[in-house]
Amino acid sequence: MRRLSERIDREANAVYAARGIDFEQRWYGTLSLLDERGPLSVTEIARALNITHVAVSQARRSLTAAGLIASTLDPADGRRRTLHLTDAGAAFVARLWPLWDALNAVGDAINREAADPSAALDRLEGALDRMSLSERVERLLPRSI
Repeated sequence: MRRLSERIDREANAVYAARGIDFEQRWYGTLSLLDERGPLSVTEIARALNITHVAVSQARRSLTAAGLIASTLDPADGRRRTLHLTDAGAAFVARLWPLWDALNAVGDAINREAADPSAALDRLEGALDRMSLSERVERLLPRSI
């Protein structure tokens, strides 16, 4: 799965590079979510994308350094910061939507051509949600190991 994921990322990056777009694939989820929903906290983004808080924080740092997002204190809760697109970020995302739509359409077509491995991965994730790999291994091992 890692090899396939890396290949897809590499090929998508080639599409961006061919158009002179400096883009990190890990930015997609955060940028598209902020564009669609508006300001969100790191926790809200992590939950919506089903990824770790750490992964969102890493993307936040690079997106902030690129000038594409900024953060502000939440007026309702001063301990919480919300992320939002900057003007440059909004313009960048508007430019990328046609490319993202094309990449998503191609991804859907490849998924159908390959007999829907995405559904199998969803079933695998559901099985691990019901009982983790470590729990399954522990059930098989004798207590003395």
